Formats: sequence, structure tokens, C-alpha cells
Amino acid sequence: DLSPSSFVLAGMPGLEAARFWLAFPLCSMYLVAIVGNGAVVFIVKTELSLHAPMYIFLCMLASIDLALSTCTVPRMLSLLWFDWREISFGACLLQMFLIHSLSAVESTVLLAMAWDRYMAICHPLQHATILTNPVMAKIGLAAVARGVLFFLPLPLLILRLSFCGSNVLSHSYCLHQDVMNLACTSTTVNVVYGLTAILLVMGLDALLIALSYFMIIKAVLQLSSRKELVKAFSTCVAHLCVVLAFYVPLIGLSVVHRFGKGLAPLVQVVMGDVYLLVPPLLNLIVYGARTKQIRRQIL
Repeated sequence: DLSPSSFVLAGMPGLEAARFWLAFPLCSMYLVAIVGNGAVVFIVKTELSLHAPMYIFLCMLASIDLALSTCTVPRMLSLLWFDWREISFGACLLQMFLIHSLSAVESTVLLAMAWDRYMAICHPLQHATILTNPVMAKIGLAAVARGVLFFLPLPLLILRLSFCGSNVLSHSYCLHQDVMNLACTSTTVNVVYGLTAILLVMGLDALLIALSYFMIIKAVLQLSSRKELVKAFSTCVAHLCVVLAFYVPLIGLSVVHRFGKGLAPLVQVVMGDVYLLVPPLLNLIVYGARTKQIRRQIL
């Protein structure tokens, strides 16, 4: 058989008895992420005073989190509550494309936010003239285009593989590395392209974010006023928390896939779930709840 009609998603290996109850905290996290991020998008969109670069980027981030959660969590809940483990080949490829491309879009937006912080702190006079609304729209479109162009080839590369053995995945959703590992033909092209795309998008973004923070810290330490110093650091710490919440699980998941062959199946499942569930919640807490203007509007 060249390609299976469906794949079987992993549940909670070793925790089958508690599977039904584990779905409730997952469902609660999903509802909080949906309501909270939805509120952030609505408030930034309707409140004219929040049409500033920082809030527009925040709105973009919340929209991505909404999309990323919605393309994975309902499927995971149906698996845990109703034991619907089977996912069709086409649905699996679509989910794979959405997960990888939305992650790339989020990475680009985090880079744009780091650039926004750099401009606001190091070049405050030019900040408002450079980061205009048309520029923000172009950044948003560029982020989406970059995610689609780099990660559309992944499901297409899966289509050329032959599958003749097991069709059981090691996560509760479809990832390129996971599906690729089930193939019984050579996956060299998939490995090389997948790694190149990750390095050129997430790797490059992480490097540029680190560089912008190096410049920011250098500029902040030269500020004479203690009040300005505290203010600059507090905005940067919030963004750094969000950056770490995105990149640390992403790196952890990649490491588990590359070198974690001997690890318990549950570790892979949990790492995968953390990668998808933690950033939408943490972004909401760090930005939505900490940002005075948004908190005031929500209340």
C-alpha cells in the first residue's frame, strides 16, 4: 500500500484508565485560551486607542494561538473522551500543514515584536514614523506568506512516501517528523527539507531575537533614569517570557524526536501537548493580563 487511508493517533500511553478525566483540565485550558485570546483580538480590533504596534502584534499573536489551538485540541478531546483515534490521511496532512505553518507565523510575529521593542527603546523618535499601520499590515502578510511558503512542501513531501508497516503515530495530532518516521521508503529529502525549513525560519528568528535583545540590554543599561530603566526592563521581560514559552517546548520536541528513541511513549505525548497548549495560555497571562490597557477593557 503506497499510502494508508488513515493514521492512528496516540492517546495517553500508560494512563488509559485516567484518560476520560485528563480531558477535563485540557478542555478547561482550551476554553480559557479561546475566550481570553478571543477577547484580546476583539478589544484590540474595536478600541481605537489600542491601534498601536505593540497591541496590533499582540492581536496577531492571539489570532495565531486561537487557530493553533482550534486545529488540534478538539481532535485531542474527541480522542480522550470518545476514543476516536483514527484520523484520515488527508485530515492528517492538513493538520500537519496548519501546525507547522502557524508555528512559523508565530515565530515571525515574535521576531517583529522584538524589533518593535528595539525600535521603541533604542530609536524612540523614529519608532512612530517607521512602524505605521500599512507597515504593520505588510509584516502580518509577510509572516503568513513565509509560513505557507516554507511549510506547504511538508505534506507534499509526505505524499511521495510509501507506507507499508505500522500506521500508529506517537502524538495525539499529526507532525511531519512523526508521520515521516512511519514510511518504509527513503525519507532523506524530508529530513533535509524539514531541517532546512526549521533552521531558516525558527532558527534564524531565534538568532535575530537574541541579537535585538543584546542591543536592547546595551541601550537600557545606558539609561540614566531608574524609572526608565525599570519600565524598559519590564516590557522586555514580558516579551522574553513569551519567546521562551514558544522556543523551549519547540526545541524540546525536536530533541525528543531526534534523540529520544528510548524514551517512554508518554514523554513524547506530553512534550507534544506542552508545545501546543502552553504558549496560548502563557501569552494570554503574560500579555493579556499584564497589559494595563487590555486588562481595563476586559474588565
